[in-house]
Amino acid sequence: MPLNIPHTQLYVLQLALQAMLWHFKSLDIDRWNLECEFNNVDHRTDLNGAERLIVRRGQPFTISLFLRSGSHQPGLSSLDCVAETGPQPSEQYGTRASFGLSANVDASCWSAAVTSPPGDMVALSVCAAPDAPIGRYTLTLGGSGRIQFILLFNPWCTGDAVYMDNQQSLAEYVLSQDGIIYRGSYKHPITTPWNFGQFESGILDICLRILDMNPKCLKNPGKDCSGRRNPIYVSRVLSAMVNCNDDKGVLLGKWTDGYEGGVSPMFWRGSVEILRNWDTEACQPVRYGQCWVFAAVACSVSRALGIPCRVVTNYLSAHDNNGDLVIERHINEKGELIQSREMIWNYHCWVESWMTRPDLKSHFDGWQVSDPTPQEKSEGSYCCGPVPVRAIKEGELTFKYDAPFVFAEVNADVVTVMKKPDGGTSRVTSAAVVGQKISTKSVGSDAREDITHLYKYPEGSDEEREAFQKAGHQNKLLQQQQNQGLDLAIKVTSDMRKGCDFDVFAVVTNNTQSEKKCRLVFGSCAVSYTGILGDNCGFKDLLNVELSPGADRRVPLRLNYSKYGGLLTEDNLIRVAALLMDYSTRDATLAVRNIVLENPEIKVRILGEPKENRKLAAEITLRNPLPETLENCCFSIEGANLTAGGVISERSLGSSVGPGEDAKVKVYFTPTRSGLRKLVVDFDSNQLCHVKGYRNVIIGK
Repeated sequence: MPLNIPHTQLYVLQLALQAMLWHFKSLDIDRWNLECEFNNVDHRTDLNGAERLIVRRGQPFTISLFLRSGSHQPGLSSLDCVAETGPQPSEQYGTRASFGLSANVDASCWSAAVTSPPGDMVALSVCAAPDAPIGRYTLTLGGSGRIQFILLFNPWCTGDAVYMDNQQSLAEYVLSQDGIIYRGSYKHPITTPWNFGQFESGILDICLRILDMNPKCLKNPGKDCSGRRNPIYVSRVLSAMVNCNDDKGVLLGKWTDGYEGGVSPMFWRGSVEILRNWDTEACQPVRYGQCWVFAAVACSVSRALGIPCRVVTNYLSAHDNNGDLVIERHINEKGELIQSREMIWNYHCWVESWMTRPDLKSHFDGWQVSDPTPQEKSEGSYCCGPVPVRAIKEGELTFKYDAPFVFAEVNADVVTVMKKPDGGTSRVTSAAVVGQKISTKSVGSDAREDITHLYKYPEGSDEEREAFQKAGHQNKLLQQQQNQGLDLAIKVTSDMRKGCDFDVFAVVTNNTQSEKKCRLVFGSCAVSYTGILGDNCGFKDLLNVELSPGADRRVPLRLNYSKYGGLLTEDNLIRVAALLMDYSTRDATLAVRNIVLENPEIKVRILGEPKENRKLAAEITLRNPLPETLENCCFSIEGANLTAGGVISERSLGSSVGPGEDAKVKVYFTPTRSGLRKLVVDFDSNQLCHVKGYRNVIIGK
C-alpha cells in the first residue's frame, strides 16, 4: 500500500537524506600546497628556509587543499587525519594521533578545521597538541594525501612546557644565532664570541639525528620518541649525546697532552662545523672539545629544537667526585699544588634550559642546569641535569637530576693541607671560595650578566645558612676562620698582556701587636683552566720576612716573557701562589690567584654598505705583541647568515709579521639575511694561536 506523504514533507526528507550522504563524503584531494613560506614565518622557523614545512606545537598552521571533485560543504564534508612520528607510531605512546574536522581548531590537542568558504580549494588549519612529541611527522589526510613536516617545541605557546613570557628573552635564547661565552678568570672575564648557527642549512636534521642516535632510541625507539614530548627528557638526552663517552655522541673531550688526530678545542669558532663534521663522518666523535665547546654545541641543538637555552660560566668551579661537598687541596712546603682528582677549575661552562618541572614540587620551574661535559656518571651515563637553578640556591639536593654535583660546583668548601717532608701534615689557612661571578651574556646586548644571585644567597645571610642546613653542608656551617693577625694577598698590575714582562706582588700585613718573623715562598707556574699545573715561571723564597706591628710588606715577583712564553697553555693562564709561614705559631697561610694574559685586539673594519645578498669586505688587522716574528699568519671568519654556513680563511698579506708589525687581510663575504649579525674572527700563527675577536654588523634589506 503506497504511503500518502505530502509533497512538502517529502522534500524535507529528501534534503535530510542528501545531508546524511554529504556528511559521509570525504574530501577528494587532488593536490596540496604546504604554504611553507607563510607557515614558517608565522612559526618563527623561516631562518631554516622555506623549502619544507617546519612548525611548532600548540600553534595552528594552514595548508591549501585542491579538490579533484566536489567542493567543501561546511558541516557536511569529512576528512580523517592521522599524525604519526617515529619508526613505531602508537596511540599508547602518543606518537600517533587520529582526528577529524572540527568547527574550529582546538590548540589544546591535535585538531583540524576548514577556514575557507565553500569551494574546490580548501584552507585546512591543523594544530599539533602542545605536548606532542617533537620530530619528523607524516600527516595522512583521508585516503589520498600524505604530507611531511617537522614539529618543534614552542616557547611562544602558553600550553607548552617550554613557554617563556618575554619576547626579548625569546629573541635571545631561541632565535639568536650567535653569542658570547665567558672564559679567562673571575677577576678578568674574557669574552669569546661564538656562532651557534642553529638555523644554518642542515643543522636541524643533524639535531634530530642526534636524538635518533641516542642509546635509549636505539634500544626502544617507540618509547624514546614518546619521551620527546618532554623537554626534561630531551635535555637529559642532549647532555649525554653532546659528549661521546658512552654513546655515538658528538664531541670527544681532551684536556691533557697534545691534540693529535684532531684539533685544539680553541680552534672552533662555532657549532656548525662541529655538527656537520659529526654528521658527515658517520657519527664518529669530533676531536676535540672542552667545557665551553660542549656547552655551546648543547645550546645550539637546544635552540634548534625550540628549547630556550643559554651558556653559563661558573668561575672557580669545584669538581667534587665523592659527594662530600669538600675539595681537599694538598700542597708542599713550596706552596706548589700536589695534583689530585678533585680539582677547582678556573672556570667551567654549562647550559641552562627553560622549562616547567611538573615532576617536582612547585616553584622549581624556569632555568634548569644541564652539563654536557663528561665529568661523572649519572644513572650509568656521562650526563648531568636538568636540575633547577632554584634547587641549587635552596640546597634541595634530593631533586632530580644530579643536584649534589651542581651544588658542590658553586658551594663546595675548600680545605688546604700542607704535606711536610717528614710525612706529616698541617692545615693551611686559605681564603679560597668556589662559585664566583657566575656569568652569561645579557639579553639584547654583548654585556656580561652576573647571575650568581640565582644560584646562591648572599654570603653570611640567614637564607644561605638555611640552604646549607638543608643540603647537610656541615663544613660550611661549622667553618670559623681563625684570624691569625697575618694577612696575605696577591696583587697584580694592569699591564699583564701576552708578550710583556710584568710584576705580581705578595702583600703581607701584620695586624697583631707583636713583631712577626716569617718565611714567604712566592712562586708561579703555567696552568690549564682545569687546574693542571705546568712548569715554573718564576720563584722566590724569602726565609726572613720581618714585620713590625701594623706594618705591611709588598714583595714583587718578576714574570718575564722569555721564561713564561714557551710554557703557557692555550688558556694563557699563570698560577701565582704565596705561602706564608709564621715562625712563632707555625701557622701557614696560602694565597692563590690565577692571572690571565690578554691576547691582542683584533680590529675589524667593514668596507661597503652592508645589505642582503651584496658582497662585502672585512678589513681585519692584528698587531704582533710578541718580541718575536709571527709566521704562517691566517685569519678565519664565520657568522650566521654571513658566510653561507661555512668558514672563510685568508692568509696574511706578508709572509711574516715582525714584533710590533700588523698582520692584515681583506676577506670577502655575502650576507644572506638582514638584521644584526656577528662576524666571528680567529687569528692563528706559529707563535700566537687562536686569538678571538668579533664585529657586530647590521645588515640592511
